[in-house]
Formats: sequence, C-alpha cells, structure tokens
Amino acid sequence: MTTTPPPGRHREPSRTHRVPAAPAPASRTAGTVLVVAGDGAPAELLALALGYEGWDVRTASADGAEVVRAVRRLRPDAVVLDVTLPDVDGMSLLGRLRRERQDVPVLFLTGKGDTGRRIAGLTAGGDDHVAKPFVLEDVAARLRSLVRRSGATAGARSASVLVVGDLVLDEDSREVTRGGTPVRLTATEFELLRYLMRNPKRVLSKAQILDRVWSYDFGGKANVVELYISYLRRKIDAGREPMIHTRRGAGYVLRAAADREPAGVR
Repeated sequence: MTTTPPPGRHREPSRTHRVPAAPAPASRTAGTVLVVAGDGAPAELLALALGYEGWDVRTASADGAEVVRAVRRLRPDAVVLDVTLPDVDGMSLLGRLRRERQDVPVLFLTGKGDTGRRIAGLTAGGDDHVAKPFVLEDVAARLRSLVRRSGATAGARSASVLVVGDLVLDEDSREVTRGGTPVRLTATEFELLRYLMRNPKRVLSKAQILDRVWSYDFGGKANVVELYISYLRRKIDAGREPMIHTRRGAGYVLRAAADREPAGVR
C-alpha cells in the first residue's frame, strides 16, 4: 500500500520544497530535479509524475533570486523551467540559472507553436524543450536523456581524454580546453563536441548527430543541429583557426586546425 506523506512534511528552507512521491525501487533513482513552474494542477501533476519515475523532486517559485539559491544549495541533476509564466520573464530567469550553473541540463516548457520562444530558450542556454500541453511521459523521457548525456548520474567510468589537435576534452571531469584555454560548454554542447571528437575527420550527417546526441527526432527540427554547431563554433573556433567544418549536403566534420580542408569547405 502506498502512503503519501502529509503536505509540507519535507518542506525546505525558503519556498523551495521537496514534493512527496510514491516510493520507487532503488534501481530507478534518477537524481534530483528542480521544477520551476507556476501554481496549479499541471505543475503538481508534473512534480508527482516525476516522483513516480524515481526523481527526487524539488520545486521553487518563479523568482530569480530563489531559483538561484535553490540551484546553489541543491546542486540538482536537472532543471525543468516553465518560460511561459504570466508574471515572470522566463528567458531572463533561464539566463540567471545558466550563469549560476553552466553545466546543469535545463528542460524548458513553452507554449504550443511558440517557435520564437523555443529558439530564444535554446539561445539562452536551454538544452531541450517540451511544448504545452505536454505528455508527462515525454517530459520524464527527455529528462532522463538529458541527464544521461550530462553524465550526472553515471557510475564509475574509465578515465578518457579525447584530443584532436590543440582541443582536449576530459570525459571524466567534463572539462574542455583549446590551446590550454578553458572552454565552458552546456551539457548538450559538451555531448555534441564529444561525438565530433570521437569521430575526427569523419563527416557526420544531421540525422546521425540527432540520433546520437538528442536520442530522438527533436520534433522533426533538424535545424537544432545547425543551431548547436553555431554555438560550438563561437566557443571553439572564435579567434582561432577553425576546426569544425561544413560539408554542404553531407554534414559536419571536426579536424585539427593543422589539417587542411579541401577548397570550398568551410
């Protein structure tokens, strides 16, 4: 028989609190997720559904200072952020969250058909999005994919350092440097770069990248690959000899700067 703890029993300092959830098998422990959403049934259902999926769910009101404090204190494995709240600038909130934790995966919720807000969310540092009204199972699945990509719940892994030219990626510490200079990446940017670095000099199609990095068809929007390639270029190639190149009609390839690209390839 499942017993639901009385409301408020697990309340944390400030307004951030743990959401009671049905006991889950230890093997299904998914990590800690911070849910930032408005009041009402949808937010409560989302929190409860994630609890049943094995997440340790915490919630915070859509207040910038509170969200930053919660992220700093809880060090969550992932964040679900509703950017369509009526009284709060969701994009500004996402920006503050990203400045506090560059590496935490962020799944943001948008209104149905709100393409502009979706692109703005990705630009501001979000890793994935779900449009409302959403399917609870879809949110849970995408969260699991984000955390798996970030390595937040991974067990012991063998040390692995990828090196292509002067670009170095440490899979264990999740640190990236180019020419000895640290490069800060979001969870999705890191996974995309890791995939490119594991396949140097190999042309990877958008379909291959979507399948490996996003693990699903991102709503049929293959241009998300172009968007994230542009992010990586700004961080990896800016002011340096480019390493990430486009093969028109074929895909993308990463090679050491010392390796010359054929004419007409950028």
